[in-house]
Parts: sequence; C-alpha cells; structure tokens
Amino acid sequence: MRVIAIDGPAGSGKSTVARRLAERLGTAYLDTGAMYRAVALAALRRGIDPGDAEPVARMAPNLEIVVEPGRVEVDGVDATIEIRGPEVTRAVSEVAANAVVRTELVRRQREWVAERGGAVVEGRDIGSVVFPDAELRAYLHARADVRASRRHQEVSDTAYEAVAADLDRRDTHDSEREADPLTCAEGAVVVDTSDRGVDDIVDELLDHLAPAP
Repeated sequence: MRVIAIDGPAGSGKSTVARRLAERLGTAYLDTGAMYRAVALAALRRGIDPGDAEPVARMAPNLEIVVEPGRVEVDGVDATIEIRGPEVTRAVSEVAANAVVRTELVRRQREWVAERGGAVVEGRDIGSVVFPDAELRAYLHARADVRASRRHQEVSDTAYEAVAADLDRRDTHDSEREADPLTCAEGAVVVDTSDRGVDDIVDELLDHLAPAP
C-alpha cells in the first residue's frame, strides 16, 4: 500500500500540492483537515461549544462523515462549502486539540486509506502520527507573508491583517497543543513553497519516490 504523507501549516500549499501529486500518481487523495472541520461544524450545528472537550468527544464517534475529493458530508448533509466558512475556521483548532477526537479521526483516516489501497494524505500530523511509516513524508512551509497572501485570496472578504493574525493564532494553537501537535516528522523532506510553482514541487517529491511495482 503506497502512502504519501504531506504536512504543514495553513497556507503552505499542502492541499494544492497533495491533490496534484495524487493526480500524477493516479491515487486517492485525503484532506484530513476536512474531517476536523466536519466535527467542528457538527458541534456548532448542535449548539456545542467546540472548545468544550467532553461533549465534543462524546459526539465525534457517532458522526457520519464522508470525505471525498470535492465533497464533504456530515450526517448525510452536504457540508462542502459550510466547513470552509469563517465560523468553522475559527473553531477547528479547538476541535483538533481534543485528544479523543484525534484518536477517533486517526482511526477513520487509516481505514479510509486502507479501503482504497493507499493515498496521498495531507494534514498536520500525518507523517508523525497517522502514517509514520509512509513511503514518503514531506513537510511544506512558506514565509508568513506568502501564506497570509494565499489564504487572503481564498477569503477576499476578510482583511489581510485579520487573515494574517488568524494564521498566527492557528500556528501557535496547532504547534503547542498536547495531542499530536503540528511538527515536522524526523526524516521528512522539507520544502519551502514560497517562490515555487506547484508542478516544480511535485516533481521534487516524485524524485523521492521509488517507481511503483
């Protein structure tokens, strides 16, 4: 089973690179962040404070979450657009810090990949926790101004300064949480994406992969 793990902070380009790499390899692609966003959305829909660890932990194992390229469903309802909204974005780091939620979603992520016989998987703890034995583990990063600019293009109705501040907040929260913090796995291929094109980065990652059997 071929598994490629791609980690990095928000705005580092990991989603774009992971999708393109999956296309080039002809394999499945999993955005694990969408799963955490799905849990955050479910909490908000139920009127649960995403930072209230116990009720969120009780809720998570019972959620029906479907994550496929271009589509996310939560309890049978299309949530593809809603999980990318500002309210969910503000809440997702708190949900991702919940150790019970992480244990549940890591189990689901491994099952998802096993059912498909492999995948390119992106997130924040893929190479360090979810698939530490992945064939390739990569950590993507970029300068703070580049990351903020990229994210601002996605949410153009929000001021650049607010986007930059939110990225800084998420970086701190994700890297300092006790449960599976954002980190560069030992031995990972580290790529600065600040001034590089997507295909150039994908070519570099492909160079680290052995030909498929």
